[in-house]
Amino acid sequence: MGNLLYVIAVILVIIWAISFLGGFYTGGIIHVLLVIAIVAILLKVIRGAA
Repeated sequence: MGNLLYVIAVILVIIWAISFLGGFYTGGIIHVLLVIAIVAILLKVIRGAA
């Protein structure tokens, strides 16, 4: 389950980067998804280090 969250987080970050750099309008939802992705990555790093 942890790997799945990590993969989803990476995909969300990639989608955010494409929409941000490509100039596509995605609204505020993409920033919410980015925050969720960062939290998932941080949890993976913290749990992996502990």
